[in-house]
Amino acid sequence: MSLKLPSVDEVTTINRDGSRYFLHPADVSGRFTLARRLTAVLLLAVYVLLPWIPINGFPAVFLDVQQRSFHLFGMTFAPQDLWLGFFVISGLGFSLFYITSLFGRLWCGWTCPYTVFLEHVYRRIERWIEGDANARRRLDDAPPSGAKIARRALKHALFLAVSFLIAHIFLSYFVSLPRLWQMMASKPGDHLLAFGIVMFLTFALYGAFAWFREQFCIIMCPYGRIQSALTDDNTMVIGYDARRGEPRGKAGTAGAGDCINCLRCVQVCPTGIDIRNGLQLECVGCANCVDACDAIMDKLHRPRGLVRYASMNSLNGQPTRWLRPRLFVYSAFLLVGLAVMSFSLSKLRPFQAGLVRLPGAPYYVDSSKNVVRNQFQLRLLNKRMTPQQFRITLDGASADTLLTGPDGLITLDAQQERLVAAIVEIPRASYRGPQSMAFVITSEPGGSSMRKTFDFTGPDPRLLDETFLQP
Repeated sequence: MSLKLPSVDEVTTINRDGSRYFLHPADVSGRFTLARRLTAVLLLAVYVLLPWIPINGFPAVFLDVQQRSFHLFGMTFAPQDLWLGFFVISGLGFSLFYITSLFGRLWCGWTCPYTVFLEHVYRRIERWIEGDANARRRLDDAPPSGAKIARRALKHALFLAVSFLIAHIFLSYFVSLPRLWQMMASKPGDHLLAFGIVMFLTFALYGAFAWFREQFCIIMCPYGRIQSALTDDNTMVIGYDARRGEPRGKAGTAGAGDCINCLRCVQVCPTGIDIRNGLQLECVGCANCVDACDAIMDKLHRPRGLVRYASMNSLNGQPTRWLRPRLFVYSAFLLVGLAVMSFSLSKLRPFQAGLVRLPGAPYYVDSSKNVVRNQFQLRLLNKRMTPQQFRITLDGASADTLLTGPDGLITLDAQQERLVAAIVEIPRASYRGPQSMAFVITSEPGGSSMRKTFDFTGPDPRLLDETFLQP
């Protein structure tokens, strides 16, 4: 299988007869490749280690679906707090828009999980077993043999094993590592749902990284579809300096530019494009072509940067405008979202409290106790995975106002919910009409508190006489 020359009029990975053209990107070394690999190692370490790192008694990231609690870096969220996910998702979205408007598809080439697994795990395994790009093409074209079958079998066995491992790590985010070990030690039939999820993820990952590969980035990734709406001529992308490189010609050719048409940039591209054709939808900003071209320029003793990170304006000899309207708009959205999320998180409590007035009359005038009474119901929910005690007091009430119902400290077990009757009584002689008060619910230990404001209602004080008294 020879190297297929890319064209801007068609996708390299699809032949004209509709069949699949399998890419075999050549390996490359250089400053950007080293930085990307170090970044990938860090991201892979984070993915593997997060379920192992305990914070406040739970893994750093533990999405406990069974117990309906979500632990993120020491903070515990109940299902009632899932609305905060809106700020996380929208914040990530606008951050991605912001980065794209500045640096193009930097996310895709450097930190996207799909790219990290494909380029730094699966393709490393493939290169280790089958050799460099030319060796892999020769193996594709070779007739079936024992050596070919053995290499392919070993490669796909390792692909399946890695996919199996990634799927188990993913499951540990939802069941915890101890629970995962317990499941693995028991029969699959005892945990059919978990076993089914792992099997589905294993074969989905294997299919994606062993066969589908860069097609996901080219065909399915929604982010790749909208990048053209997020970038402009001032965005920092990977581009070819045509003013310096054209016309192309071999080294030593009179009148030729710096590009010797060695096709090294094409050989190393993971999506099979020719960066010299301009910015294209398939480019993921991985900088493989930058390192490849710099290596050729070094051998020719020519300046680096024929292919480099630059804006289209810079490549055309015009200044790059870093500050432009879209950046101000994205910055405003980010700041507003960050402010609202910070305010919301500051109001987050380890418990939930709700207040309703009990059905029936809005107030009662009790003749036996000679008081005006309002009756409420508090709903308390302990969002922690440990027991909590709660104390309920009144704020804004006169000294002779009585609170009955919640007696002393109320103990709730982990994630327990309880309804508590709260009766507020004001002596008839002290009643001066409707007034605003608040229940103050305080958790112990910790001292986190929440106020639930209500209006104490009653009759007109001028009409409060014996005719209103009821037993």
